[in-house]
Amino acid sequence: MITYPYHRDGRFFLLAGPCVIEDETSPLRIAETLVRITEKLDIPFVFKASYRKANRSRLDSFTGIGDEKALKVLGKVRESFGVQVVTDIHGAEEAAMAAAYADILQIPAFLCRQTDLLVAAAKTGKVVNIKKGQFLSGESMGFAVDKVRQSGNNQVMLTERGSMFGYQDLVVDYRNIPVMQGFGVPVVLDVTHSLQQPNQASGVTGGKPELIGLIAKAGIAAGADGIFMETHPDPAHALSDGANMLPLDKVESLLSQLLRIRQAL
Repeated sequence: MITYPYHRDGRFFLLAGPCVIEDETSPLRIAETLVRITEKLDIPFVFKASYRKANRSRLDSFTGIGDEKALKVLGKVRESFGVQVVTDIHGAEEAAMAAAYADILQIPAFLCRQTDLLVAAAKTGKVVNIKKGQFLSGESMGFAVDKVRQSGNNQVMLTERGSMFGYQDLVVDYRNIPVMQGFGVPVVLDVTHSLQQPNQASGVTGGKPELIGLIAKAGIAAGADGIFMETHPDPAHALSDGANMLPLDKVESLLSQLLRIRQAL
């Protein structure tokens, strides 16, 4: 398990799971597979899933199975497998509710400047993982870190997830990894959301999942402390973000490659 403060010991840690809680049983199956893989490879693991998707392009997009029901599923994953859990919060009023079930509260990239949200997350005493806005530089994330620390919580992580490149694409600036590490926090690379192609005419975000391995390998080579990825047994039928997920049966192979790169460094 990950403890905080994060002590660099040469390893990277993994935040992984489905985009959103789709039902009451599949997250447990996904978690079981990820726990088996990460224990075999000795990679510290945090299970990731959103209990609700608040940022959706279309009104008819799937948002969740209900907050309380989904949070209880996250709690069951934590209890069943003894792993830590990370989930997104979207408003200050959600912080305490989610903190009862999660070990890490994640601030979505579009909300990384929302002061009330950052302060509420900080005051739960949980680790706060702030995703860098697609519209911000790595340097500017120091202000988000300061908001959490000045609220009495030094348990902060930052996540790089690409920068807007025109209207429908993202690019990863790997310089942001050492820049954000300069704030004295662990830096995670989100290798799946970095490959999103937002604002498609269909209202469904696209992606380039064939490049997940490339982005992840470059991130490990650049010194990322952690890797974030969304994975699903059948991405084509996932209810959210299927276009940029890694199939669950490809996770072990990719992680093994990332370990070899880290060991070479």
